Amino acid sequence: MKVLVIFSAVLALTTALPQRKISLKSVSGLNDQQTVEQNYNYQAEYKQSEYRPLKPIEDFTPKVELETSTYIPIISFDKAQDTDGSYKTSYETGNHIYAEEQGYFKSVGEDKDALVQEGSYSYTAPDGQVINIEYTADELGFRVKGDHIPTPPPVSPEIQKGLDLIYAGIKAKQERAEIEAKNNPEAARQQEERAALDYKGLYYEQ
Repeated sequence: MKVLVIFSAVLALTTALPQRKISLKSVSGLNDQQTVEQNYNYQAEYKQSEYRPLKPIEDFTPKVELETSTYIPIISFDKAQDTDGSYKTSYETGNHIYAEEQGYFKSVGEDKDALVQEGSYSYTAPDGQVINIEYTADELGFRVKGDHIPTPPPVSPEIQKGLDLIYAGIKAKQERAEIEAKNNPEAARQQEERAALDYKGLYYEQ
């Protein structure tokens, strides 16, 4: 009975071993160290055979071809800066663009200064027309002049007469308000408070 149990255990152990056995014992006169080296080399060759190089990642970025244009030289460039903040500058390019500008500070009130910039520039349009621009930028905003800029049609005499009547009515109202403010300051103050409420959307009760 014991022999049968031992035989069954040996048979099961033999079945569980890999099909190709790697022995650490001496083979054909090799010592243990040589056998171990052979087994290591075999395992390294086996791992290398399983290596599969990865495919390169495809680049789906759209190919953009840059178009070069004709080089435009700068013929002249001048700039002068003063200690008070004023300056003058001008430049000219090889494709007939010319620009100049000057800037300075001016007083617009108590302890208030505004930067004024005045200048002009010109260039040739695609249709061959020479465009000339003059501009001014100050506390009143940006204003530009040019022959190519469209202008509104003139106001008819009838419309102008109506506008004159409106402006005259506004001026007469302002004059009456000034007279009332002198004669009745309290009423003028209340009127200003009501106007402020109206402006904010908080209408007072009549």
